[in-house]
Amino acid sequence: MALIAESAAPAIVVADENSGSQSAVAWAAIIGGTLAAVAITLLLVALGSGIGLSSVSPWTALNPSATTFTLLAAVWLIIVQWLSSALGGYLAGRLRTKWAGVHTDEVFFRDTVHGFLAWALASILVAALATSSVSSAVSSAGRAISNVAGGAASTASQAATNQLSGSNGYFLDTLFRKDQPDANAPPQEVRAEASRILTRSIANGGIDPGDRTYLAKLIATRIGISQQDAEKRIDDTVAQMKAAEEKVKQATEAARKASAQASFYLFFSMLIGAFIASTAGAIGGRQRDL
Repeated sequence: MALIAESAAPAIVVADENSGSQSAVAWAAIIGGTLAAVAITLLLVALGSGIGLSSVSPWTALNPSATTFTLLAAVWLIIVQWLSSALGGYLAGRLRTKWAGVHTDEVFFRDTVHGFLAWALASILVAALATSSVSSAVSSAGRAISNVAGGAASTASQAATNQLSGSNGYFLDTLFRKDQPDANAPPQEVRAEASRILTRSIANGGIDPGDRTYLAKLIATRIGISQQDAEKRIDDTVAQMKAAEEKVKQATEAARKASAQASFYLFFSMLIGAFIASTAGAIGGRQRDL
């Protein structure tokens, strides 16, 4: 009977008094680490901007190339992420309250998460500050533009009209083109017609033989040189325009590649920052419990 009574008695489980009342996330420590990380980030970004502006001058040709400058910026981003994330994660792990009765593995996990959360919150705040600065600049620019909106609209309308007439002007010129250009034509009309011919030639990748002959006659008539010299001048001008267009394409392509590289460098620097913050949080929490 005694054995039956003992077996029927309810089992008593001793639970940790802190297991249900204490939160696993110490937000005060996370916010403290976040503020430190944001402050260090802003400080280092200001320093990096000063170094970058000191190394580049518009009055010299000895500036670093776009690739070199992008690589140096990527290295500096990694340094910024390394230092700010390490400090923020360490403080988030070190400042949290001690968890009593929690397994060592669980403590390690929580400290790692604290470091990661501090990094994530700091990244969001820095992005918000950057977005706010850009929005403020855009707003100021918008107010300045609104002061001249009427004139800008009129100018844009006139530019659109000129572009439309320019696209059809070449074909109108061919309709009224003479075998021998008029030597008494107004200079403005002659220049406009020559501009339309050259613009079409660059767009098509080369000048049409008929346009070349007519333009040479036009130039020879206006400035009093031979047909051959006028044709040579046309060929040189078209070659220079093509070279200028090629330089613009190369510069655009270089800017595109530099932007893509900067995006990849930013991704890897933030990935490194997340890892460093998580590791620093674990280290800070372990030193807290010593």
